[in-house]
Parts: sequence; structure tokens; C-alpha cells
Amino acid sequence: MIHADVRRDAAQAWAAGQLNKELRGAPFTFTPASADASFRRYWRAALADGRSYIVMDAPPDREDCRPFVRVAGMLRAAGVNVPQVLAQDLAQGFLLLTDLGTRTYLEQLNPDNAARLFGDATEALLRWQLATRPGELPPYDEALLRREMNLFPEWYVGRHLKKALSQAQKNSLESIFRLLVESALAQPAVYVHRDYMPRNLMVCEPNPGVLDFQDAVIGPITYDVVSLLRDAFISWEEERVLDWAARYWEKAKRAGLPVAADFAEFWRAFEWMGLQRHLKVLGIFARINYRDGKPKYLADTPRFIQYSFLVSKRYRELAPLTRLLDELA
Repeated sequence: MIHADVRRDAAQAWAAGQLNKELRGAPFTFTPASADASFRRYWRAALADGRSYIVMDAPPDREDCRPFVRVAGMLRAAGVNVPQVLAQDLAQGFLLLTDLGTRTYLEQLNPDNAARLFGDATEALLRWQLATRPGELPPYDEALLRREMNLFPEWYVGRHLKKALSQAQKNSLESIFRLLVESALAQPAVYVHRDYMPRNLMVCEPNPGVLDFQDAVIGPITYDVVSLLRDAFISWEEERVLDWAARYWEKAKRAGLPVAADFAEFWRAFEWMGLQRHLKVLGIFARINYRDGKPKYLADTPRFIQYSFLVSKRYRELAPLTRLLDELA
């Protein structure tokens, strides 16, 4: 049985209308470019002469294109390479974008090129952070931090592990949440991409191209750099992560960004911020599987459990989380 993809057909027809001058009646291919963990889909409209464009399909009853359009403009103004919005139909949920290519950092990274590619990503991140202006983006506040972390007990523990936390375990987890929130909110606030990881960075010129920025906020200065270096889909030796984090910290200091004066203080904030993100992502990956029927992300949950174990074991204050993870395992 063939199921009609009504939105795909509508997106293709809309793209044909937008590209009418370039097409001059010639056919073009319309193929999947990528999909993400949301309800958005991306299509590549490829012309016979080699040019290509990206069509974002964001169902308006599920997604709002306006933050993407606004943040894209902010990133471009900051000197960051992001897709240019060539045309938009917010009522239908369609955007026509420039195409940054097919080579993601996640696919291209290897031990030999990682220092160069992460160096480029760090430079772009610094430009984004230096552009920070108060009041331009929503705050990464306590409510949002807690809403994210609460996905861990609800979806990862409850739905995926099928376990109910005892009152003592709930109390332990709440003590950890409180520490992580306090650490995050004590950090200087800058623009935060919120998913600045190799899957959302493209190898292109100028490098990198940056994608999936529509959820940007203003919040903890360590958030994006820990997202980059302790990624959902690829891991590195701790020595390299420490070195790259130190290089970012040194560049940020020289650029005048408000990072901690002492690297040990910065590193602790980096690790604790990463732990908040890892607990969140464990919950998100479980939710994507059980609610949205996308099981592939669950394969990467052991990486986040490992990250969480390593960090919680390094800090006496986080010992309750180490015990909890042991008990859940």
C-alpha cells in the first residue's frame, strides 16, 4: 500500500514556484536532505546545472519557523556561516535556504583533522558569543533547565528502564538537579546555540557551516563548547577534550569573553554543564523512541551514561548521582 506524502508534494510544488526563474521549465530532483529529532524535514532541490537548494518543511501545527529565520539573521550578522533564507511561507511552514553541502563534521571528523575542524568551530562559536546582546533571546533559566532534566526520570528511567524511583532516590536526584542549576545560573550568560555539536556543523567554506540553531537562548557560557566536545554521537580521549577546552578558554579570555579567570573553575563548570545536558539527552532519546517512533537514537544512550558516570565520580558533591546510576544499572 502506497501512502501519499502530502507535505512532501506541497513542499516540492512550493519550491518549484520559488525557483521558477532558475528552472525555466526544466525539471529538478527533490530528495531527502536530512531529518532531525523534531517534526521538521529537509529536502534538497537539485537543478540540472549543479546548483542546489534546501527546503525546510516545518508543519505549522508542530513547529514555528520564525525563530529559525530570526536566529539565522543574528548568526549571519555575527559572522557565522549559516543558511541564507531565500524565501519563506510561514503559513505553510516552508523555507527555501541556501545549501551548505552534504559533509557533516560527524561524518568527516577523524583523529588527524579533529584539531583543525574543532579550531574552526571554536572560532565561529567565539564570534557568536561575542555578539551577545541582553534581551535578544529567551533566557536559559531555572524553569527550562529543570524541564530538560526532568525528562531523565520521566522518560529514561520510567519509560525506558521501566523503573520507579524510591523517595530516597528522588531526593538524591533533586539534590543533583539543584547543584547543576546553581552551577549553570552562576555562569556568565552569552548567546547559546543549544545544539552545537558535530552533527549540526558542516565542513564547507567558510568553515564551519552551522545548522539547527532555532532553539537558541541566552545562557551559560560553557554550554555550547561542552556540547561540541562531549557529543551525543562521537567520543574523544579525555586528554584531547581537556586540551581543546583549554584552547577555547584561552581564546575566549583573549577575546574579552567573561570566562572564569581560573581554568580549574571553568573546567568544573564545563563538566557540570555537560552533565545537565547528558541527563536531558538521555530523556530526550527515550522520548523520541517511545513517543515519536524514532528508535535509532537509543543506541547512543550508553555514551551518555558513561559521560555521566565519569563526571559524577570526579566530584564529591555528585556522589549521590554515582550511587543512583549504579542502582539503576
